[in-house]
Amino acid sequence: APVSGRVLRVLTESEQVVQSGTPILELGDPGNLEVVVDLLSRDVVRVKVGAVATITGWGGSPIDARVERVEPSARTQVSALGIEEQRVTVILALEGAPEALAELGHGFRVIASIAVWQADDVLTIPVGALFRDGQDWATYVVRDGRVALQRIELGERNEGYAQVLGGVEAGDRVVLHPSDQVSDGVKVLPLPGQS
Repeated sequence: APVSGRVLRVLTESEQVVQSGTPILELGDPGNLEVVVDLLSRDVVRVKVGAVATITGWGGSPIDARVERVEPSARTQVSALGIEEQRVTVILALEGAPEALAELGHGFRVIASIAVWQADDVLTIPVGALFRDGQDWATYVVRDGRVALQRIELGERNEGYAQVLGGVEAGDRVVLHPSDQVSDGVKVLPLPGQS
């Protein structure tokens, strides 16, 4: 073999005649793994080389990683729903002690989370407190025991929280998951055990 390593997969098992150039087996160094992630082209435009990433969902503890490379071209793939999507390959370099990575192997299914934005001292609001009011985002703010409809301006967001650029202040109390019984001026009480 042209490189040293371990046999990761045998492609041609049993004695047979093979054509020149036919792959027979895959060799690799399990101590030098990288993670290959396929992202939608509309999402990959925010991913930068050097960005922090976390690998989970493989059966072990979360592993720190860093974006090593973003491929310069996309390819068309058809999703499980039959929708054509442009996908771009992103390569993640694993970080940490080799013994922490020893259980991760070639071909494992993983979940990769890549940081695309980060800031300190950010005012946030739970996504569960947000709803649309026409074209604007809004929330219900609790003031003097009653709710008030408050339009707000949002910045970045993820699945749990959104950055607030204007409309509410730090310390304001908001209503999470407001039902259709909540409207401007309705009296509310906090849940037992909450102040």
